[in-house]
Amino acid sequence: MAEELTALDVRHDEEKKRYEAWSGETLAGVAHYRERADRTIFTHTEVEAAFEGKGVGKALAAAALDDTVRRGRVIVPLCPFIAAYLRKHPEYEEHVRWPEGAG
Repeated sequence: MAEELTALDVRHDEEKKRYEAWSGETLAGVAHYRERADRTIFTHTEVEAAFEGKGVGKALAAAALDDTVRRGRVIVPLCPFIAAYLRKHPEYEEHVRWPEGAG
């Protein structure tokens, strides 16, 4: 298994509508979303090639979802990565509205 990063900072960039995972001064990954009413719709997650297999996606998903819940919003996972993460983490289920046919 690849080595996981120990110093990863996940930030919410509301202006760009995305969560960003930073390793030092390097952007390691992003989770894009859009908002509609009380819903945060995750549309795409991407991890830079140099950081693949190092736990960036998992850390990014966890931080983004935790922040979404903390802000009292409903999670809508259109992004396949976020959807897969949610299927493995049932603790978020009460905050999720699955797209039709995706639950």
